Amino acid sequence: MTPRPTAATPSPQATAPATAPAPSPGLLPWADCSPSRRLAVDAALTALSVTDTVLSFPPGPAGPAFGLSLLTAAVLLARRRLPRAALLAGLPGILTGDAFVSAAVLSYTLARSLVPTWQKLLGTSLVIGTVFLPWPLALLAQTSVDHLTEQLIYSTLLGAGPAALGLLVRTRTELSDRVTELAVLRDQERALHQQTVIAQERARIAREMHDVVAHQASLIAVQAGALEVTAEDSNVRAAAGTLRTLAVATLDDLRELVLAYRAVGDHGPTLADLPTLVDSAGLPVTLDAELPHRLPDHLERTAYRTVQEALTNVRKHAPGAATTVRLRLADGHLLLTVHNTAPPAGLPHPDLPTGGHGLTGLRERAALLGGTLTTAPTTAGGFELHLRLPLSLGA
Repeated sequence: MTPRPTAATPSPQATAPATAPAPSPGLLPWADCSPSRRLAVDAALTALSVTDTVLSFPPGPAGPAFGLSLLTAAVLLARRRLPRAALLAGLPGILTGDAFVSAAVLSYTLARSLVPTWQKLLGTSLVIGTVFLPWPLALLAQTSVDHLTEQLIYSTLLGAGPAALGLLVRTRTELSDRVTELAVLRDQERALHQQTVIAQERARIAREMHDVVAHQASLIAVQAGALEVTAEDSNVRAAAGTLRTLAVATLDDLRELVLAYRAVGDHGPTLADLPTLVDSAGLPVTLDAELPHRLPDHLERTAYRTVQEALTNVRKHAPGAATTVRLRLADGHLLLTVHNTAPPAGLPHPDLPTGGHGLTGLRERAALLGGTLTTAPTTAGGFELHLRLPLSLGA
């Protein structure tokens, strides 16, 4: 599409709307705040394009070119949802009429959208070409080289200028979203680190309590057991047996007390909360849990915290990786496996600090319960965590 070839330069009506992309989405802070305001912006741009078309055409009967220009203005209402279709639908009006505002807006919208880069380049080229070519096309041979040069510069500015602005706005939006995402991740990491520091201090105190008192109680139980076997007096043997039983019971009570102490401040999540945890993980997670009944609170808390820490590690070190959480009861033990595949290629990995204490604390908690926690990379590039906990403290 071009200004009438009989003129040496573009008409004032054609050049004036070249600055029309200013109200396009993203250039005004309020343009994308709500659907109603976005609709108001699109309606204003459509009205401006219609006005430009009406003023650009000479008085007289309206022909097909006028109708196509009005159609190009109308497709601006669908430019956000269907940027590619809107641009393709608007090309005939841009070629045959004077839809300068529509050309600039459609070029900007396509460049700002999430379509592939090659489609943005192709769309911008089509806009430049249709603005440059005269209609009918036979007039191209009658146009002077100087005018064609001017028209090429004008059409490039009208097509590529808004496209460059759209790319700039899209890049700024993506950077802003990325910064926000990193800020959220850092806040989560900071909160996790604070929880880890508290857990480490509790673990230290718990170990001291367990090591000192449990050692003495164990000695009492051993000595009482020996006395129960070697004593000749039946009353002494009975007393020694009672003493040994009490010492063993004291060890069990001490272990439960230490567990309760380490759980101070814990909000007490259970395995029933795992679906919520999985849904909010921000990962493709499959939960496979077959538990016929409720388990002791300390087991459910430990299993929940283990899954929580494992999913956090997947988010940090393998974002987007498919993850499976599996829970089973077998041979008097709770078995938990968290397996993730290798992260998808091409996804950025957030460079987040890590203290490396989360798994260490979980191993200590598992050991305190008489269980084990092991981790290892898989041959396919993923990672796997195994937790094994006895259902009873004495197991």
